[in-house]
Amino acid sequence: MSRRRPAGKATVLLAASSLLCAAVVAQPGEPEDLTALSLAQLLDVSIVGASKYVQKQSEVAAAVSVITRQEIQAFGWHTLAEALASLPGVYTTYDRQYSYLGMRGFGLPGDLNTRVLITINGNRVNDPTFDQGPTGPEFPVDLDMVERIEFIPGPGGAVYGQNAMLGVVNVVTRDGAAVGGAELAAAYEAPQAAREARATGGWAFGNGVDAVVSASDMAARGEDRYYRFGASGVSGVAVGMDGERNQQVFARIADGPWSLEQVYGLHRKDDPTGAFLSDPLVAGDYQGDRHSLTQLQFADDAAGDRLHVLARVFTGSENYRSLLTYDGPFLSPADSNWSGVEARVLSTALADHKLMLGFEAQDNTRENQAAVYPATPADDVFIGRQGYRAGIYAQDEWRISGSLAATLGAREDRNDATGDKLSPRAALIWRPAAATTLKALYGIAHRAPNAFERDYGDGVTQTANLSLKGETIDTIELVADQRIGSDFTLRTSVYRWKMQDLISLGLDPVSGLSQYQSGANVTAHGLEVSADKTWEPGARLRGSVSAQEADYAGGRELVNSPKLLGKLNLSTPLPVKHLRAAYEFQYDSSRLTLNGTTVGGYELSNLILSTDILGPRSLMSVGAYNLFDMEYAQPAAATNWQNSFDQDGRSVQLKATFGF
Repeated sequence: MSRRRPAGKATVLLAASSLLCAAVVAQPGEPEDLTALSLAQLLDVSIVGASKYVQKQSEVAAAVSVITRQEIQAFGWHTLAEALASLPGVYTTYDRQYSYLGMRGFGLPGDLNTRVLITINGNRVNDPTFDQGPTGPEFPVDLDMVERIEFIPGPGGAVYGQNAMLGVVNVVTRDGAAVGGAELAAAYEAPQAAREARATGGWAFGNGVDAVVSASDMAARGEDRYYRFGASGVSGVAVGMDGERNQQVFARIADGPWSLEQVYGLHRKDDPTGAFLSDPLVAGDYQGDRHSLTQLQFADDAAGDRLHVLARVFTGSENYRSLLTYDGPFLSPADSNWSGVEARVLSTALADHKLMLGFEAQDNTRENQAAVYPATPADDVFIGRQGYRAGIYAQDEWRISGSLAATLGAREDRNDATGDKLSPRAALIWRPAAATTLKALYGIAHRAPNAFERDYGDGVTQTANLSLKGETIDTIELVADQRIGSDFTLRTSVYRWKMQDLISLGLDPVSGLSQYQSGANVTAHGLEVSADKTWEPGARLRGSVSAQEADYAGGRELVNSPKLLGKLNLSTPLPVKHLRAAYEFQYDSSRLTLNGTTVGGYELSNLILSTDILGPRSLMSVGAYNLFDMEYAQPAAATNWQNSFDQDGRSVQLKATFGF
């Protein structure tokens, strides 16, 4: 089990912060609730990411969850991964380089979130070279610019195609009207010496134009940690090797049915771990990513609002850079460039039916990878390729009666790696009473191998596998939502999924090098019970318990798959005016590691105090993360020297946001 660490510098900062907060609390005034939305309002939040058009939560063919901007502020989450980890069935893994999502028992160490689709305002972020769905600091939008996060668990391939196997995460950004002027924000966190700054402007003009622009910067020194480097026999403290730098820019302008947005993110993380079995304790090694996404969209109603038309064009790029050392410097740049179009129509002309038909095509103009040896250029390897994906999809949301509805949909995809694939979905939604919703859900999704898994071979660390097959997952789920009174809801979800031809890292029998291979099947089943309660003064409590079992065919336990997850999130105004407290608790049970041992389960607590004493558009907060300074670890991948990675102890953040 987890243990407490000795008190450190963060404890001193926490004490000083508490005194500062106490001084602020002494000021008079009326409180401004950060989570003052009623339960009815929370349940009525529109969902776009499930079917690509607006739906109420009770209409969505999934056990959908929404994280609001108010929650993001109250709980002080730094990253998309931290916010998602508050939801049922979701857990995270951090290897001192990237954050990875685990969902419903599946979270292979080192996997780059390839089976989860991440979108920003419906625009795909996963790149074609790695399929990476960024959820840590490398996610290219500052979390302060997020209006809500929509999490749709289960297969979304019938609408989205590639990557939407375990779930879809749609991040909806703030617009100019929501910002309503200028914002400046700054934060400092110890002991990582993390410094953050953000400047944002957003306006809704009288002529109907809405515009927002934001720029963020973060730099952290990180922590000096002791590492063992396995078979190398090396161990020691990685001094000054845990630094991080992150820059993000977001801009959007909308005029009537037209909107144009630009996302840019630049991230670099120093490597203290000897990633990919590189030489241990070499200063200056790093991995980094640059994301750029552009989307021009037209959306409007026609035929007396019975027809909704949407068309968009998009471009994107992801540039990966790294410097690792193998008896000398080794670079492995990878560049993805893509562009595409999507068009869809939604018709309500036929009584009791919402009919959607859409087409999407993406041209991957570059999926380039390389292995560069500055000392011996003759050994350089360049792997250049292009690819494409295209799909046509249809869905009918049919109101059979006043209490019964069905959703039927399918998408036919074609790509250059696996050819044609069909992804169907079906759902039956019954509301026997106004407070009760029952859902029966079924879906299939596919994922083609990406360029890194199939084509990359440098002759030193990995060899290619051009015969690699794609993956398929089929899922069945039963969901029951029960509303009790006006302020309490209870949800129960039972599911079973099976993944065939799992792509995972193995060894090539000829060369003895790492190689991505397919063939294993995985099955999982689980139970999720969650509850949500609100109180009149603006307090909210939500929590969940998830029991999950994921195994390879034959019964062998899946690595990095906790069998039990517990979540609790409480946000409430305090008796003292202008002060709000938010407490978060998470429990993860033990996880199996690659060498057959387990890392113990752990309990984490976060506590955030915030105040808007300076005005409704300003916010100051003090956050203590891993409040009780628990020692805990998470499994590592086959490409790491280490079998597991110790996680951060207690840290304290001071943050201030000022609106003008």
